[in-house]
Amino acid sequence: MTAFALIGAAGYVAPRHMKAMQAVNGDLKVAYDPNDSVGIIDSNFPDAHFFTEFERFDRHLDKLRRRGEKIDYVSICSPNHLHDAHCRFALRSGADAICEKPLVLNTWNIDGLAEIERDTGHRISTILQLRLHPAIIALRERFANSTKRHKVDLTYITSRGRWYHASWKGEDAKSGGVATNIGVHFFDMLGFVFGPVKRNEAHLREPERAAGFLECANADISWFLSVDRNDLPADVQGKKTTFRSITVDGEEIEFSEGFTDLHTRSYEEILAGRGFGIDEVRTSIEIVSNFRNAPLTAGREWRHPSVRGGSK
Repeated sequence: MTAFALIGAAGYVAPRHMKAMQAVNGDLKVAYDPNDSVGIIDSNFPDAHFFTEFERFDRHLDKLRRRGEKIDYVSICSPNHLHDAHCRFALRSGADAICEKPLVLNTWNIDGLAEIERDTGHRISTILQLRLHPAIIALRERFANSTKRHKVDLTYITSRGRWYHASWKGEDAKSGGVATNIGVHFFDMLGFVFGPVKRNEAHLREPERAAGFLECANADISWFLSVDRNDLPADVQGKKTTFRSITVDGEEIEFSEGFTDLHTRSYEEILAGRGFGIDEVRTSIEIVSNFRNAPLTAGREWRHPSVRGGSK
């Protein structure tokens, strides 16, 4: 049975990881979070040890290792700015790492993690769940041999309340800002489908929203991201809290369903030796890091036509 440890057990995404661990017949041996709102563990792994102090968590993993009870994977669901350190910890503890997106906030951290992988012989896998979505796989296959340039519009609005800005997610130094926190997996998907990025423009960078333009190998992409419910289209407000849309040459790509089990699929691939390593994540980290530091330029059509009446 595969043995897991979990860092960030009280976080929003942690239950998906626990569900995935259970689905692959794994056993969560020990979990850590400075917050103790982790009753969800009872639904999956009531016998797991739990610590609110990292030093005691570290000591417990060391004790298991010395007893020959090896932890195979440390799953990392901590705040974004801690992913780098927690991946290093996992590998130095003799385990592989499974890390939530974004793997790191800046591209130079990727090279450091590659060194740790070489030094320890252990591997870091990242959750890039959209690469496993059937609709995205079909989209990639559809445009794999296309000889024309495509016009792509991406809009993703996921409502967040006042708590968001009071938490680490509202601090750019910890989350990387809206584009990193809610957009990095979309940028990975766009590079996955349309090829390497040649140009990256920043048009809007605010605490609640971000927008820009990407020139990929096979597509020109305008994108808009927001955590402000007021940006939801009028016909959605009051009915849904999330709106996502991708159009390619004016055609809407349907991928609103099929998200439920993508973490489980990710775990299945990782345990089968087909996980997405640090090389695969580089493009998306470059996009968000460069966007965060780029000068703002005049926007193109950075709002989807259905949002607040169209272009701004």
